[in-house]
Amino acid sequence: MTAGTVRVLLFDPTCLRARGKPGLSKFWHAGSALYGPMLRRVDAIRAATSWAEALAWLARVRPNEPIDEIQYWGHAKWGQVFIDDDALTAGATARDDRHYDALRAVAQRMRGPESLVWFRSCELFGADTGHDFARRFSDFFRCRVASHTRVIGFWQSGLHSIAPGEAPSWSASEGLAEGTPSHPVRATGSRPWLPNTIQCLQGTIPRGW
Repeated sequence: MTAGTVRVLLFDPTCLRARGKPGLSKFWHAGSALYGPMLRRVDAIRAATSWAEALAWLARVRPNEPIDEIQYWGHAKWGQVFIDDDALTAGATARDDRHYDALRAVAQRMRGPESLVWFRSCELFGADTGHDFARRFSDFFRCRVASHTRVIGFWQSGLHSIAPGEAPSWSASEGLAEGTPSHPVRATGSRPWLPNTIQCLQGTIPRGW
C-alpha cells in the first residue's frame, strides 16, 4: 500500500440460504472481518446490495485519499459479475450504460497504473466474454484488473491480471469443462495443483500473474 491511499473491500450480502442461495455471504462477512480489523489488509469495507449502491460508496469513501486497491467478493459468470441478480458487464464502460457515470467516478479515484481492481469471483475472466471484460475494464480504470477463470472457493485457481493496453495472457478456453469460448456452458473447479492458484486467505497476487 502507498501512504495516503485507501484499500477497500466490497462483498455481496444477499447470498443467503434463506433466499434459496448457497449461503456464501456468511463466509464473505467473516472473511471481511479477518481482512479488515484483524489483518489490516483493507481500510474500508462495505456490504452492498446493488451495483448502484456499491459504486456510489466507492466514489465517496474517504474522499481525500486515492484508491490503491478494490477487492470484490461475490458471484460471477463469464464476463458478468453480480450483486444479487444485478450484473455488471463490460457494457458498463460504454457512455450509454446506466452505470457509466458512477463507474467513471470510481475510475477517477484510482491511484494510477499500479493500483488494482480484483474481482475474487468465479470464472469471470473465462471465455471470450471474460477476455472482453478484462480488456475493457483495465483500459477504463487505467490500472491492473484481476480475476479468475475457474470456480473458486477455499482454493482459487485461474488467477490472472491485465494492465491497460494489454491483451489477455491466458487462453479463452482456460477453465472450461463444457462448451467453447464463444458459447461456454460449465466451468471447472479450483484445485491446489492447478496453475495460478492461491488460497482464499492469501491477500496478494503473485508477481507475473
